Formats: sequence, structure tokens, C-alpha cells
Amino acid sequence: MRPTLFLPHLCSLRNRFFPDGRLSRRSGLILLFGLVLAAGLFLLSLRVVGYFHAQNELGVILSLKIFQMAWVIMFAMLLFSIMVAAISALFLSEDNEILVAAPVPVERLFLMRYFTTILANSWMMLVFSLPIFAAYGLVFSAGPLYWPLLLTATLSTAFTAGGLALALTIGLVTLFPARRTRDIVLYLSLLFGVLLYLVIRLLRPEDLADPERFPDFLEYLSALQNPAAPLLPSSWPANLLTVYLQDGRLDPLLLGLLLLTPPVMAFLGQACMKRWFFRGYTKAQESFGGRHRFRSPSYRPGPARWFFRRELALFLRDSNEWSQLFLIGALVVVYLYNFKALPLDRSPFPREILANMISYANIGLTGFLVASLSARFVYPSIGAEGGGFVQIRTSPLGLWRYILYKYLFYVLPFTFLTLVLLLTSNHFLQITGPMYWISLATGLIITWGIVGMALGFGAMYADFRAANRNAVVGGFGAILFLFTGLSMELIIIGAGAYPAYRLVRSELHGRMSSGLGLAVVELLLVLLLTLLAGLWCVRQGIRTLEDS
Repeated sequence: MRPTLFLPHLCSLRNRFFPDGRLSRRSGLILLFGLVLAAGLFLLSLRVVGYFHAQNELGVILSLKIFQMAWVIMFAMLLFSIMVAAISALFLSEDNEILVAAPVPVERLFLMRYFTTILANSWMMLVFSLPIFAAYGLVFSAGPLYWPLLLTATLSTAFTAGGLALALTIGLVTLFPARRTRDIVLYLSLLFGVLLYLVIRLLRPEDLADPERFPDFLEYLSALQNPAAPLLPSSWPANLLTVYLQDGRLDPLLLGLLLLTPPVMAFLGQACMKRWFFRGYTKAQESFGGRHRFRSPSYRPGPARWFFRRELALFLRDSNEWSQLFLIGALVVVYLYNFKALPLDRSPFPREILANMISYANIGLTGFLVASLSARFVYPSIGAEGGGFVQIRTSPLGLWRYILYKYLFYVLPFTFLTLVLLLTSNHFLQITGPMYWISLATGLIITWGIVGMALGFGAMYADFRAANRNAVVGGFGAILFLFTGLSMELIIIGAGAYPAYRLVRSELHGRMSSGLGLAVVELLLVLLLTLLAGLWCVRQGIRTLEDS
């Protein structure tokens, strides 16, 4: 296949990271942040896996079971994310009008979408999963063959999941028009939920924590050592590497499956593309249908209410956006259930100390979730205006008020989400002392700052020509925002750890007033730092928009 179809993507990557023929300063900064984060993940994984491995035989088996679960969950997440992105890439991309009219066979068009969609939607997950899997190789003292096997397994997992996702997407679009993606994404969400539930049930995670279910301990060990769902493609890399880690033996059948499944999936996708692509593409060109009578409203609300109604209509109109609320709801339920299921009473540490430590660490987890959702929803909201941003610039609404209204529109639901996570988790942990208010205040401050930074970076790196939001989320600006927001969160949590510790210790010993002043000063400094960081990002973003 000639590389002509890949030239636009290659040129885009070159201009993004090597604008002047050399690595730019921003790209170097991103690379440095990525290396630091990957090193942190590697060291943390090395410590956790080493702890399990240093225990008895049961600890080794449990660590390998977690290893298998990680591969299966990664495959399921790749499958779903690539299916969502494939709808826009195959049928709704703006360059389809040129590519479909060009003398290019649909098989070559599929291969181009196959490689570009998979690489664009899986590189981050694969890159940051490699340090975790590499820790297993060092802890288990795997041989030199483990590293090429690990690279082969990760690439095979990505391309197998991508080929299956593209084939399923082409089949679904023949049944439902691509522009009416509300039903499609809803079905994909349900499919992902069912798949994830089946995967978890096949792994039987409850057996890992309940050896009493087995009358014999040897039976318990043998049940843990069973392969994880051997008929699913997601378990093949896990079982191959597990066998090599344990015995240093290479399973030729699993290796052959890993090498042959990606080209088979690509061939299957080409066959589906050749048979059903034009039927789905023609359906993607139809209008929304139905009847609608446009009339002027009977009242004239203020600009803030008009803006809120407009943003809500834009959000609900794109089913790729609002349908993800189902997944967020499921994530929140599982997140909170984990706090309810924590066995604090069986811990060797005092329950009050351990509960307060978990509550403070929960601030970081909540901030990480808020940063991830802000990168998905808040950051691309300005670039999603597209050509309509010209009307905003020519309207009486100034950029400062535009950013303020957009900030209020997004900060309200994010504040509600933060309150739900922190209040519910504190209730499950039975936190009633000063840590209750410290977690709420710090969590809200981090949330308000991260939403402001997301809007600022979204304005600085706004891409008004992007075909979809998925392409914007994986861009340079989104990655830089994530690194900056998470760095600010870590600084805030690290700076507040000692005052919070003193205040909680004083409260447990009946001397709460001794650490109250330091905690109040720390919260005020955190509020000032977050306010300055958010305002600086917004100011820089507005300057960029004014110069564009």
C-alpha cells in the first residue's frame, strides 16, 4: 500500500512536534513530563508487585491474577474507545468527501483509518501500561525474551481490539445512520457495560478475597491458577506472559494467536468495509428529518440564561458527549462502592488514623477524576464552536464574559460531582472531624481551579477546524493541560499534608486548636495559588483568542 493516504497524518505529526525541523520546546516539555509520569508508575508498580512477590505462594498467584485482569480490562477499554472514535473517523470525517471521490479502493481507505484510528486512541494507554507490565518482568526476574514478548503483546492487543471495533462499527452503521449516533453510542455503551460485566464475572474476583469458599486450600490455589477466559482474545497476551513469567516457557499456540489475529481482524474489517461502507456512508448524509417550526420566544431572557440554554442545547445535540454520562455514572457508583467495601476493621492500624489517611488521599483521586473529565468535556468546548466562534467575536458579548459564562456552566456540575464523591466517601469512612472539612474545602478548590485551567488551555490551543472532539482530546494542548493540572494538584496535596496531619492528630488527642491556625493559613494559600493559576491560564487564553 502506498503511503499517500498517510501523508496528511504524518505531516500533521511532524508540524506538531517538529515545527522548525527540530524538537520544539513544548514537545520536549511534554516528553519530559511523560517520562517522569512513566517513571513514577514504574516505581509504584515495582513496589506493589514486589510486596506481593515477597509474600508466600498465594501472594505470587494474586499478583499474576491482577496482571491478567489488567490485560483484560485494557482490551475492553480499547475496544469501546476505538468504537466511539471509529464512527466519526469512518463516516463523519470532513475529508471523506475527498477520499470517497478519489480513485482509492475502500480497502486502502480502511487500512488508513485502521492504523490512524488505533494509534490515535490507544497510544496513551499502551505507553503508560508498559511501565506497569515492565515491573512484573523485573520482579519475576524474567529472561530477555520477556521484553519483545511484552511489546508484541501490547501491539497485538491494540490492533486486535481496533480491528474488531472497526468491523463492529461498520456493521452497526449499516443498521443506524451515522449522524443519528445517539442510538449507536447508547448501544455501544450498553455493549461495553455488558462486556465489562462478563469479563469481571469470568475472572471471579470475589474468589481472590474469600479462600473460605473452598473447602481445601489447595483447591483455592488451583482455582486462582486457572487461565483467565482462555477463549477471549483479551486473555491471550495475559496467559502467554503469565506462563513465561512463571516457568520461562513460551506457548507457541498463544504466540501464534497474537501474531495472526491482528491481520485476520484487518482482513475482516476490509471485507466489512467493501460490503457495507457505502450503504452506511450514504445514510450519514441524510438530514435530521422530522418537522420543526421555528418561532421567536415569547420572552427575552438575559445573556447569561441565553448562553446557558445554548450550551445545554449544544451538549445534548451531540450524543457522543451526553451518552458518556452513563459511563461516568457507572464509574462513580463503582468508585463509591469501593469505599463502602474497604475492610477497615481488619486493618492492623487504628481505624480512625487509617480512615483519615484514606479520606485525604481521596482528595487526589477526586481531583484526578475531575481533571480527566475536564480534559474530555471542558477543554474542547471552545474549539467545538467551529466556525460559529466568528459570531461570538462579532457579538456584544466580550471574551471575558464569554469565558465567565462558560466557566459557570461547567463548574456547577463539576462542583456537584465533587461534593457527591467527597460527601459519600466521607460518610462511608465515618469521617466526622476536621478532615471532613479539609477534604471538602481542598477538593472544591482543586475542582474550581482545574475547570478554569481547562478553559484557559482550551482557549490557548483551540482548534476550530477539528473534525471531532476526540481528535482534540488527544492533542498537545490537552496533554499539557493534564500534566499541568495534575502537577498543581500534587503540589496542593503535598503542601497541605503536614497541616492536615497536625490538625487531625490534635483532634484525636483533644487539642484541636493547636493545628487550626496552620490549616486555615494553608487553605488560604491553596485558594490563592489556585486562583492565580486559573486566572493566568484564562488570561493567556483570551490573549490567544484576541490575536487569532
